[in-house]
Amino acid sequence: MALQLTSSAFNEGGTIPTKHTCSGEDISPPLSWSDAPAGTKSFALIVDDPDAPVGVWVHWVLFNIPPDRVSLPGGIVKAETAPGFGIQGKNDFRRLGYGGPCPPPGKPHRYFFKLYALDTILNLNPGCSKAEVERAIQGHILAQAQLMGKFGR
Repeated sequence: MALQLTSSAFNEGGTIPTKHTCSGEDISPPLSWSDAPAGTKSFALIVDDPDAPVGVWVHWVLFNIPPDRVSLPGGIVKAETAPGFGIQGKNDFRRLGYGGPCPPPGKPHRYFFKLYALDTILNLNPGCSKAEVERAIQGHILAQAQLMGKFGR
């Protein structure tokens, strides 16, 4: 089996509930995964919106998720480290942790939750960027999974 990523809050291609957006509580949705490959030493999660008017907008960067973890509860703390869950980078709102969907009025945007199973632990500092994580994971990806949700205002 391949690495699978799901959420109890929304289905693939479905609408992300308001509480996980800037129109609501702006808390991260619960996520769970299965079938991580042998040799996984950590996971990294990147959430972004390719439909933003300024180009791809980063909503969440979380890395060094422990290899024995198979889920994240909703509402991960917005701090440098989320104890037991990993280290957080900066999103394009210039804040640490999760920044929920917040598109301009109009057509709904797509939000891609991308999970990477890695054969290493990343030597990066809290507050790093998506680009830094993407560079660091090159050559270390054992498997990846994706979940896409939509949200519009």
